Amino acid sequence: MTGGGIRLDPVMTETGRNIETRLADLSQALGRAATEAGVMLTVAESCTGGWLAKVITDTSGSSHWFDRGFVTYTNVSKQDMLGVSPATLEAQGAVSEATVREMAAGALRHSKAQLSVAISGVAGPEGGTPDKPVGTVCFAWNRINEEPRTETRHLTGDRDAVRRQAVERALYGLLAALGH
Repeated sequence: MTGGGIRLDPVMTETGRNIETRLADLSQALGRAATEAGVMLTVAESCTGGWLAKVITDTSGSSHWFDRGFVTYTNVSKQDMLGVSPATLEAQGAVSEATVREMAAGALRHSKAQLSVAISGVAGPEGGTPDKPVGTVCFAWNRINEEPRTETRHLTGDRDAVRRQAVERALYGLLAALGH
C-alpha cells in the first residue's frame, strides 16, 4: 500500500525497531491522507488500550487531523462513552463485529470526526474461548454518511504482538477508507 509516496510493507511479523518505524510511517501517511481529504479521525479502542491513539499522536501535527480517542475497556464504558447497546453486548459479546460497528458509530457521534475506527479483541494470554480464541480481534471503520466496514482477524503471538498487529491493521484500514 502506498501513502504519500511511502512504500508500506503489510507483513505483520517483525519485531523491535522495525515495528515502531513502520507504525510511525503508517501514521505519517495517514496524516497526509487525512489532511488531503480534509477529514478528522477518531478512534475507539478496547484491547489496544490507547495504543492506536498513542501512535497517531506521536505524529507531529496530528491535532490537525485527529480529534480524540476513546479507551473503552469494559462493557459499561462501551455503553456509557459510545452508546453501545446492552442488547448487542449480551447477544454478541464485546468481541464482535456488531459491537465494533456500534463503537465506531458512537465515536463519530461523540466527536467532531468524519472517520472512525473501533477495535475490540482477545489479546490474551487468557480470556479466549473456543468461539473466540486468543488473537481474535474485530474492527470497524466508519466514514460519516457511509456504511461501516467490519472484519474479524485471528492474530498470532503474545499479548503485545496481538495488540501491535491490531494497531497496524487499524491504521491500514483507515488509509484504505481514505483511498490509499
